[in-house]
Amino acid sequence: MPAARFAANADRARRPSLARRAGSALAAAVLGVTVAATSIPAFAKGPESLADLAEKVTDAVVNISASTTVEAKSSGRSLPQLPQGTPFEDLFEEFFKRRGQGQGTPRSEEDSPRSPSRKSNSLGSGFIIDASGIVVTNNHVIGDANDIQVILSDGVKLKAEIVGKDPKLDLAVLRVKPTTERPLKAVPFGDSDKMRPGDWVMAIGNPFGLGGSVSAGIVSARGRNIESGPYDNYIQTDAAINKGNSGGPLFNMDGEVIGINTAILSPSGGSVGIGFAVPSGTASPVVEQLRQFGEVRRGWLGVRIQNVDDATAEALGLKGGAKGALVAGIDEKGPAKTAGLEVGDVIVKFNGVPVKSSSELPRIVAATPVGKQVDVQVVRKGEEQTKSVLLGRLEDGEKTQVANAKQPEAEPVNRQILGLNLTGLSDEARKRYNIKETVKSGVVVTKVDPNSTAADKRIQAGEVIVEVGQEAVSTPADVTKRVEALKKEGRKSVLLLVASLSGDVRFVAIGLD
Repeated sequence: MPAARFAANADRARRPSLARRAGSALAAAVLGVTVAATSIPAFAKGPESLADLAEKVTDAVVNISASTTVEAKSSGRSLPQLPQGTPFEDLFEEFFKRRGQGQGTPRSEEDSPRSPSRKSNSLGSGFIIDASGIVVTNNHVIGDANDIQVILSDGVKLKAEIVGKDPKLDLAVLRVKPTTERPLKAVPFGDSDKMRPGDWVMAIGNPFGLGGSVSAGIVSARGRNIESGPYDNYIQTDAAINKGNSGGPLFNMDGEVIGINTAILSPSGGSVGIGFAVPSGTASPVVEQLRQFGEVRRGWLGVRIQNVDDATAEALGLKGGAKGALVAGIDEKGPAKTAGLEVGDVIVKFNGVPVKSSSELPRIVAATPVGKQVDVQVVRKGEEQTKSVLLGRLEDGEKTQVANAKQPEAEPVNRQILGLNLTGLSDEARKRYNIKETVKSGVVVTKVDPNSTAADKRIQAGEVIVEVGQEAVSTPADVTKRVEALKKEGRKSVLLLVASLSGDVRFVAIGLD
């Protein structure tokens, strides 16, 4: 059912209930029954008006027009190609079809099949943070555009140049040259950390090309992870955000920007009351780096991590339950290796900031200055330790490398334990299962009982068990010995370090029933 119809139906569904309440109250009055004031339901009341606030900040909100010159298709009738990831494809496809582009006779020589190139356009929003001409928007709004215009609230168009872009946070900083006749108005960043679910917010932007549109709502939630990137930490709002609002500001009631509208969740393509904004607390430092360096310089620890669930926490002897980020791999040339961090460590605090889950650590590390010496608190075999790490710089394309270990002598004997059939890591087993050369030691899984916990945890034949209970194993006998020792210690689960078919390692907790 379309969103509009759903909303209308839901509204109609509510009306009889309200009518019945009103009818009951009227009947009670007619019968002379006094109705207590406390029986009347309370309804949330928003600000009386946002007109003053909107008037105060509107001139700082701009429309962004980005044009990209692309090679024409051989037929000359294809639609303009928008930057990958932009939320405007559907909108502009329909727009250009209505204008006759993409079908029928080209409108001009520029649209002719003989033309060697054509332009594609995208529209979005932005806002001015410095009256000298600094504008913030989303990276996907400008894409790879070679012609960008910033359109002020009164229609004045200013040519913009790119100061810097950050695809990981989907942010871009532009610069325009203001004129003496038309000075620019700027808005400040506010403190997004102070925003609570239920606080009122206002969005201004350019939805569907309708510039200067104001919508209002509340903060619906904080810390949303929509799996759009490594640093997801979105503010969710029910203020109407549509295609074209991207890059626009989300204001608090003091006229400060506490979020940058970036994405919507919508089965219909329009607003259904679930929009997402990059918090100012996350965006502001990145914007400053883009202004200063033209690029983002993020801290780098050099670890591959995974989340800690209850079973893993118990197997690790982690006090206080599931928390922190479990180190599943360490880059041989990374800062963590130099500082003495090890696979199996659980990072519970970084630079004085508690790490509640693995998703938080990348954001904390990335926001820490490159070259800073920081304390990293880890839990190793049930004991807390503090390591001092000199942060490196995160480079695009870096991948975690699994530490090399000494090649063991393979044990040809098969054993079964934990629902797994095991054999030594022989040349024959390596060839049979195509085990990667990066996996230097361990015990090969040859069969998995489909009714076992190991099968539920998706362990597969051909994978290699590298550690059991945070101790390296090289033969099936080592696995059996270690499991029995853990049972005697009263452990309810055992933590396995497993190398996958692709060579990546992960921790898997198996119950010891």
